[in-house]
Amino acid sequence: MSGGDVHKGTAPTWPASADRKWGNTMRRSTTRALVPLLLAGGLLAAACGSSSSSSTTTTSGGSSGGATVSVSTFNKDFTTMSSLKGVTSAGKGKVAVILPDTVSSARYTEFDAPYLAKSFAAAGLGTSDTIIQNAQGSDSTQLTDAQSDITSGATVLVVDPLDAGVGNSIESYAKAHGVAVVDYDRLVLGGSRKYYVSFDNVKVGTLIGKGMTSCVASWNVAKPTLGVMVGSPTDNNATLFAQGYNAVLKPLVTAGSYKVVANPAGTWDPPTALTEFQQAYTANPTMNAVVVPNDSNAAPIISYLKTLNIPAKKFPVTGQDATLIGLQNVISGFQCGTAYKPIYLEAQAAAALALYLRAGQTPPGGLVNGSVQDTTAHVAVPSSLLIPEWVTPTNVQSTVVADGFVPASQLCTGAYATDCTTYGIH
Repeated sequence: MSGGDVHKGTAPTWPASADRKWGNTMRRSTTRALVPLLLAGGLLAAACGSSSSSSTTTTSGGSSGGATVSVSTFNKDFTTMSSLKGVTSAGKGKVAVILPDTVSSARYTEFDAPYLAKSFAAAGLGTSDTIIQNAQGSDSTQLTDAQSDITSGATVLVVDPLDAGVGNSIESYAKAHGVAVVDYDRLVLGGSRKYYVSFDNVKVGTLIGKGMTSCVASWNVAKPTLGVMVGSPTDNNATLFAQGYNAVLKPLVTAGSYKVVANPAGTWDPPTALTEFQQAYTANPTMNAVVVPNDSNAAPIISYLKTLNIPAKKFPVTGQDATLIGLQNVISGFQCGTAYKPIYLEAQAAAALALYLRAGQTPPGGLVNGSVQDTTAHVAVPSSLLIPEWVTPTNVQSTVVADGFVPASQLCTGAYATDCTTYGIH
């Protein structure tokens, strides 16, 4: 994949011909078959409301039927799930969860699967009524698993599809057999799911954008001249990320206090991201900061900047996912921060929605706290949207380490031990 268009001058020129879709993190870009996103306004078009992009709306909705379950009540102790035992006892059939793979991210085996199992168990759903599978990167396996689960008595499916094609196949099959589906972490455009569960991806992007501006200020970056990178052009969630960080950047660019000089095409492949950055940086040597939408893409870029002898706290780079290398770059001063999405919250929300569907009950408004627009089906999908966190050196200990997401024993190795001591990470 070639590097993106480069724009020079005192104000960015958004290419009217840009036809681009921006993606989500930690997923194979080659397996996504989502409807192309037309960004007629180029870099900041998503922030201005592309007609083809998904959008999120959050609400403060109250509970129904006296329920106290909401996105704000979930915690790492899973205590909220125990309040759903009555809902569980009122339900019938099995709940089947089908995760996508074990290659694009270790999260599915290390976090999602055990957290989902713990959520169902805490709510009183027996192991005989709980199915948790992984499609191992195969569309055919994911569809076959769904069909087999329905045959074996599943009345609700929770699916994180490998791509929109298999997602639609699963949802069509489930609908024909009277089985409800919850889209987990990935909205299937054109699908027929009942609910969608994810982190609020616009807020993820907002955190990235604000993280950049905070970093520019605290690192005393004069005349911020940015490259703005995006994820895979075949991955829908990045549209939402872009809406978030572009909404932060646009007024600064318009006012002339920030300049955007590069807008690469986009990828989730780290080597390709590095190539895109190198091309943009070579063409624009005045660039002194870069918005990068995840830690994996940021890592090789930071390594490259180090080879140019650019010191810590001089060239702001952003990220997402709170990966081990991302956090090490954060605490050592080469990355501004990272958007952290506590998966135990997402797992509990998905399990709760599945249990309400299994019981034929309407979830409380505090659990279904927003909607996401399916721009293919032209419907607003009722959604449970969790809140991400921005992690900087000062709150690594109270967030990712306290949650057990990244152990201090792994983070604080070698040269990073001194950084951990500095920031009280243990």
